[in-house]
Amino acid sequence: MTYLETAAQFYREVAETPQVGLCCVQSTPLQLPGLKIPLPMQEMNYGCGTTVHPTELGNQPTVLYVGVGGGLEALQFAYFSRHAGAVIAVEPVGAMREAAARNLEIAAQENPWFDTSFVEIREGDAFNLPVADLRVDIVAQNCLFNIFEPEDLTRALKEAYRVLKPGGRLQMSDPIATSQIPAHLQQDERLRAMCLSGALTYQEYTEKITNAGFGQVEIRARRPYRLLDSQTYNLKEHLLLESLDSVSFKVAIPEDGACIFTGKTAVYAGSEPFFDDSAGHVLQLGIPAAVCDKTAAKLAAIKPAEIIVTNSTWHYSGGGCC
Repeated sequence: MTYLETAAQFYREVAETPQVGLCCVQSTPLQLPGLKIPLPMQEMNYGCGTTVHPTELGNQPTVLYVGVGGGLEALQFAYFSRHAGAVIAVEPVGAMREAAARNLEIAAQENPWFDTSFVEIREGDAFNLPVADLRVDIVAQNCLFNIFEPEDLTRALKEAYRVLKPGGRLQMSDPIATSQIPAHLQQDERLRAMCLSGALTYQEYTEKITNAGFGQVEIRARRPYRLLDSQTYNLKEHLLLESLDSVSFKVAIPEDGACIFTGKTAVYAGSEPFFDDSAGHVLQLGIPAAVCDKTAAKLAAIKPAEIIVTNSTWHYSGGGCC
């Protein structure tokens, strides 16, 4: 079988017999007023983080969710967009589509506000999304794209870019590797399907996103995910995987490169009331200003004795500048 066929078989198994924690580290579902998550959805919560950011889901966005799983995040997105076809859930595995549909029926019984018409489950995959160009406000996926080999990841990212409206957002949660995963693990199709051996490094992952055309990337969370210990996985030393939550915007890439926000700030500590670099960045004396990594490096180079750049917090939720 190809690695994608192995992954499909794996997810067919865990759709038919949910196994808590089998695939990915469990993440606690968001607690939202009036939202009850059915137990079967919780048991099929195979995500490694979250793609649902409540403060940014006003105006009832149309969401394309790639890899529906048990339907948990599709339901969460529908909480904010309560109309027919608000969430389009694309899933290649028939058993998983059936499980998600059953779970959404239960959700409709347990949540008076929810109607199953809010989530439309479609057969399809990340490489050929069954949606027209410029159709949706958000594309989301949780712990799926890391399974793809690099060439297929590029295809999936470009497909997401295609269906997004200008200014739309790609919201992802994926494992990343703190160092290169050795070839013998990358070639293990079962481990890849389990989200344990296909992860790229942070640098490789973000480069894939910006190379697909996304001009701004914001890191919302970065946390430990799983340890590949040296004895079990035949490694020279332990290898830590991390979970990365990100939001990437379909905006033009500036001439000097894409903007990636990781929670850095720049602080002016000179003798004047403020510093103006004549390129759109004004720093007031002693007040941290959120900036992208690219701008942080430029400002630090201009006045290394007077501009302090803080370390990445690996959390950013707006308010900065490139």
